[in-house]
Amino acid sequence: MSKIKVDKDKLKKISDVVKQAESKTSGEIATAIIKQSDNYAYNELLFSIISGFVYFMTIMIFSSQIERIIQSMFWEYRPEYFIGFMGLSIFIVIGAFYLLSNIPAIDRLIIPKKTRIEKVNQRALRYFTESGVYDTRDRTGILIFISTLEQRVELIADKGINEKIEQKEWNDIVENIVSGLKHGNWVDKLSESITRCGTLLEKHFPIKDDDKNELKDELVVLEK
Repeated sequence: MSKIKVDKDKLKKISDVVKQAESKTSGEIATAIIKQSDNYAYNELLFSIISGFVYFMTIMIFSSQIERIIQSMFWEYRPEYFIGFMGLSIFIVIGAFYLLSNIPAIDRLIIPKKTRIEKVNQRALRYFTESGVYDTRDRTGILIFISTLEQRVELIADKGINEKIEQKEWNDIVENIVSGLKHGNWVDKLSESITRCGTLLEKHFPIKDDDKNELKDELVVLEK
């Protein structure tokens, strides 16, 4: 998963941390991770076509020299050989750059930051609804959504929580997880952030006598 491996030990650790964080609060904490929030096919194709166009303009500048080289390779030269070389090489360049654009580090360079932010936010909101985080009894659900290719984290808190906890608290928690994604210790940072969420929820939403666990404690690994 884009250099991030999720094994049984990590899943268990995160699940245990969620259970502990929820043990003193009526709030619910859900976590999910996805390789990428969109396939970004349009951006990758556009990058490849632009690269092919730049290549085409470059060989046009040196077309005379290239044609002479091709002429020297054949006893009976035809103009079609040069045209064929142009078409085939442009096709190869576009294909090669399309393959390169699927490397996560390059993807992050060619996809505009605004697009990445929007796609992760949209995917997180979709899962917030699909998973039922929005529908807890007291509207006290939190979703921590990690998208690894974009190295972005969305923390979505339901209405009941946002009315009592400042956005700065959520921003600090998100930055802590992002730091873990970038430096390879994301499980530890995620665990710290889950614990912090539990502390905030305990302060404003202490556990009730009839409290029930309404959401999964496990980190959900999404395929798409």
